[in-house]
Amino acid sequence: MDKTLHIVGGGMAGSEAAWQAARQGVDVVIHEMRPKVETFAHRTGNLAEMVCSNSFRSDDHEQNAVGLLHWEMRQADSLIMHTAAEHRLPAGGALAVDRDPFSETVTARLRALPNVRVSYEEITELPSDGHWIFATGPLTSGALGKALQQQTGAEALAFFDAIAPIVYFDTIDMDVAWLQSRYDKGETEEEQKAYINCPMTKEQYEGFIDALLAAEKTEFHEGETAGYFDGCLPIEVMAERGRETLRHGPMKPIGLTNPHNPEQKAYAVVQLRRDNALGTLYNIVGFQTKMKYGAQTEVFRRIPGLENASFARLGGIHRNTFLNSPTLLDAQMRLRARPNLRFAGQITGVEGYVESASMGLLAGRMAAAEILGRELPAVPQDSAHGALIHHITGGAEAKTFQPMNVNFGLFRPLEGLRGGRRGRKERYKGYTDRAKTVWQEWLAAQEVPA
Repeated sequence: MDKTLHIVGGGMAGSEAAWQAARQGVDVVIHEMRPKVETFAHRTGNLAEMVCSNSFRSDDHEQNAVGLLHWEMRQADSLIMHTAAEHRLPAGGALAVDRDPFSETVTARLRALPNVRVSYEEITELPSDGHWIFATGPLTSGALGKALQQQTGAEALAFFDAIAPIVYFDTIDMDVAWLQSRYDKGETEEEQKAYINCPMTKEQYEGFIDALLAAEKTEFHEGETAGYFDGCLPIEVMAERGRETLRHGPMKPIGLTNPHNPEQKAYAVVQLRRDNALGTLYNIVGFQTKMKYGAQTEVFRRIPGLENASFARLGGIHRNTFLNSPTLLDAQMRLRARPNLRFAGQITGVEGYVESASMGLLAGRMAAAEILGRELPAVPQDSAHGALIHHITGGAEAKTFQPMNVNFGLFRPLEGLRGGRRGRKERYKGYTDRAKTVWQEWLAAQEVPA
């Protein structure tokens, strides 16, 4: 069998898998269909392009599961995490990045490796031989999706991801809006003022909800069903669940004080997060939507401070394809029926940039070990990576399997720690301490003696 590792898809997972395998000495070919074959959401042909949010979410590695995943990836020489750190933007306690230079740097770093080649072509069939990782993400092409469906004998599972709009900063009325991270979170003044906040009175909020519910929405194509991932619900779907839902979700007013009117508590607050290093673009946090473009501008300009806003990008919606991984993949992320094929990233049923990249990290290391004839120790279940891969390859209930973010609910309980909300801080610290220990041991066991 050819010793080259072929990776289909140059997103977060594919890029990380290529980096990990190439650093082990394996020859890698990345097969990326963009820009020859375009998608609804992508704008460039760069690797690791960020199409939705520009945030990797919380960077707290002691009290947050995704922050722990950040930490573990950094320990494993993650290309995605190291590059994110270089292009970091102020975002309170979150890790947000300047998306264009981020993807440009990832592309340049991979192209600079002598044993990595990028082939711009669409793969439409499942190869019968060779070493392959499919990391085609939520926008897997129709032809490849059909090939997967034929191979697995299962109906393609899908939900819909929605993209939030981006606003030009100089069109935001800062006499109404103000800069502040929730609870002033962050160690520097820049971090503590990483978000723009637009306040609403009760009357303004009610009018906004009315307009949102009445707005014209994108229709689904025949045969498509709207099965949304709860972590990425369109705002109009949230509003349909109850008029107060948004006020207790992305529009919650807690932890914020309006310096223009400090005595008056806002009934709801719309937050915008910086989207580039220049600070010229801000995305509306949690405002992914399936409203039609004309309706979006009308509804979003009802937000105080955005009455004259200009949009660099309006929101959108796209189909997200994923496998029923608990039934189809083994513990090595291989397709049980075709073990020369591995899968990584969102197509496996993880959700989020970081989770996708982390599964790429594991798939790249697993494939490299197999090609080089090395034994790779089992991923420790008590690590964040281990909890996530265990969930998608067998821990989840196959009949109700849905995409999942990493969270402490996937971790095995620690004995002797207090349950409930009051014991949460100590419990989470226990999870992260345990995870760091077993992850470092796992990495150390892979080191090849000189």
